Parts: sequence; structure tokens; C-alpha cells
Amino acid sequence: MGERYTPVARAFHWTTAALVLTMVPLGLALSELRQGRIQDFGYDLHRSIGVVLFPLVVARLLYRLSHPAPPLPATMPAWQQRAAMTVHGALYLLLLLNPLVGWWGTSAYGAPITVFWLFALPPLVAKNQGLGEAILYWHGWTGLSLATLIAAHIGAALQHHLIQRDGILRRMWP
Repeated sequence: MGERYTPVARAFHWTTAALVLTMVPLGLALSELRQGRIQDFGYDLHRSIGVVLFPLVVARLLYRLSHPAPPLPATMPAWQQRAAMTVHGALYLLLLLNPLVGWWGTSAYGAPITVFWLFALPPLVAKNQGLGEAILYWHGWTGLSLATLIAAHIGAALQHHLIQRDGILRRMWP
């Protein structure tokens, strides 16, 4: 089976996964809801989770720098190792970029970002609803790109677990 990730790395991974797997469907559903209290609640929840997600990912990256991932199996082809590295890098990039783009777009749109109804983040830019809509359009596409990479990540983990049976998934399993 090889080395496992540390308990802290696994906690970072599964907490991030739970938050992102809540954010993506919530983000998709928000545009389909009628304007009103339910949609407002959904946006507030989506933004609040995004605010939590950003520092969590920063902390996760800092931890990863001081606690490298266990080596991949020597039997794994070089192209798969490069693909895994590329997908992980892109996941981290999008996990950092998307909340910032969301904050920027929401600020420009003129909507408040209240964090779990406790406090509000300051706007990053002055209100410009047209700019906000354009930025939030790209926030949506960044989120869909993130969802696509997550699907590839999950698919690869399941392929390693169910078909190759090489212990890759068990390294991160709680």
C-alpha cells in the first residue's frame, strides 16, 4: 500500500472536499432559484463557505510545503504521475482563484458578503453592476472547471482503487 498521508493532510483534504462538494452544486442551483429569501440565503451560504475555503486552502498549501505527499508507486507510469501532479496543481490554483474572483465579482455587483451572518467583508472594488456580472460569469466558468477537475480526480482515485488496486486511494482514506 505504501505510505499514507498524515492525519492533518487527510483532515485538510476531506474538509476541503466537503466544502467544495457543497459549493459547486449550491452555486449551480442558485442561478435557477427565483429571486427572494431562499436565493439570498443560498448566496450568503455560498459566499460564507467560500470565505472559509480560501484560508483553509492556503493553510493546506503551507502544510503541504512542509509535509510533502507520500511518493507515488514506482509502478505508476510517468505520464500518470505527471497527470496527477498537473491536476493537483490546477486544483490548488482554482481553489485559490475562484473565491477571489467571486469576492471581486460580488463586490463589483454591489452585493454584500456576510460571513455566516456574523460580519461582512469589505468590497474589493466600487460598485459597477455590469463589471460584476462579467466577473461572476468567469467565476461560474472557473467553478465548472474546478468541478471537471474534481470529477477527473475522483475518477482517477476510483480507477486506482477498483481496477489497479494499488493502494493510492487508501493513502488518503480516513
